[in-house]
Amino acid sequence: IEAQIENAKGLVNIDDIAAASPRLETLIFGPADFMASINMKTLVVGQQPPGYGADAYHYILMRILMAARTHDLQAIDGPFLQIRDVDAYREVAGRAAALGFDGKWVLHPGQVDAANEVFSPSQDDYDHAELILDAYEWCTSEEGGKKGSAMLGDEMIDEASRKMALVVAGKGRAAGMQRTSKFEAPEA
Repeated sequence: IEAQIENAKGLVNIDDIAAASPRLETLIFGPADFMASINMKTLVVGQQPPGYGADAYHYILMRILMAARTHDLQAIDGPFLQIRDVDAYREVAGRAAALGFDGKWVLHPGQVDAANEVFSPSQDDYDHAELILDAYEWCTSEEGGKKGSAMLGDEMIDEASRKMALVVAGKGRAAGMQRTSKFEAPEA
């Protein structure tokens, strides 16, 4: 089951919705209906309304994301209706990706490459995540001294670093990325 949050009442009750069934897999933002339900002053779905200097969707997206993560669900941003404006799609998708959303709907084949680009890590980030995982595994091993933290270049890494790296590496692996770097244990 995928639940789409399309109005203010849905957002206010999102924790109950997220916990409603063990079959629920995903929370999705339905921007057009949501914008209408709160009387947002724009007709361009997903773009910032004129006259508001901040991100009008930040709270909405974060609320959906927090409920999704609390209940181990996917968080998906809804459609962007200006299907020929791939740059604007990329910008809107980038907002959701930066917050930690798992993806964004595509309505047109022209949006697919942009979605894959935005929700996949860069090669540098993927390689760095894999290096963190290797370095942390080594530093917590017998050979590495069973330490809880270590240095990777100029960066201190620990269990929190490992958790963050698992997310990025997992997305890279799912996208079929291949490593271009290799971990080398420091010499004693």
